[in-house]
Amino acid sequence: MPAIPQWNEEAHLELMQKLSITKSIVSITSPSTHLTPGDDASARHLTRAYNDFAANLASRRPAQFGFWATLPLPDVTGSLAEIAYALDSLHADGIALETNHQGRYLGDAAFDAVFAELERRKATVFLHPTGPCIAHSDGPQAAAPMSQYPSPMFEFFFDTARAVINLFLSGTVARCPNVTFILSHGAGALPPIVERFTSFATSVLGLEVKINSDVVKETMRRQFYLDLAGVVFPDHIHGVLRYVGPDRLLYGSDYPYTPAKAVEMLAGRVEEVFPEEGTKRAVLVGNAQRLLAKGKVVTEVHNRL
Repeated sequence: MPAIPQWNEEAHLELMQKLSITKSIVSITSPSTHLTPGDDASARHLTRAYNDFAANLASRRPAQFGFWATLPLPDVTGSLAEIAYALDSLHADGIALETNHQGRYLGDAAFDAVFAELERRKATVFLHPTGPCIAHSDGPQAAAPMSQYPSPMFEFFFDTARAVINLFLSGTVARCPNVTFILSHGAGALPPIVERFTSFATSVLGLEVKINSDVVKETMRRQFYLDLAGVVFPDHIHGVLRYVGPDRLLYGSDYPYTPAKAVEMLAGRVEEVFPEEGTKRAVLVGNAQRLLAKGKVVTEVHNRL
């Protein structure tokens, strides 16, 4: 991130009131809470501090806030303990994961135990991108081929694609049919390359995983939601809608990384792209309410209607 914006509860509530947002889900974004390779103790401490802070916020204002708990990955042992604490003691609405954790991408065999536990719990998992990273024997190294541009500008979109492709090709998604995945920013750069990565995996690499573009599309329509945070309008959204219907889209503000004025402008774009009343209501309100009925808060409930 080029800079970390200021956040405070009062300003957030003021923005929610202005835009008729009834509930927000807060979470840690890039680079998450494991900041120093090898220092699991500090990562566990910071993770617990954030999760306790977010749980306190949600408990004081349950009508306005929920939260995704974070994990100290790539520390698997600490992450398994934090899943239990966050879901059983803090009653988090789900778990937030970065697309990679110090160069290990979601779908890496090192994280199999974490996904097995998330599957056992039928958890909601929110994927947020971070900067690309390469895992070396002497430690992870950030991959910054064009370091003059901040990662959120475009690398975040590519890293989402890397992570989701690896989740499919590693068989992780197939092994976790009860996990509900939420992808940031309209799935990033994934939609245009589904046909390419699935056909390449089978016809060129000869991978054993049984996958094709139809399998990916059907799985996404059944098991994935895509938030509309960031600049997914006016063009990106049309590619997204070739893979999922409006019933899998969720309004998201990306606040405070998206400034309040931009949040207001982008919220209006949702209404422009979905002028039909029923579809607009589903994207802004109904899809989130449907998951609320299952006891899973998944995103900001936007009640502009």
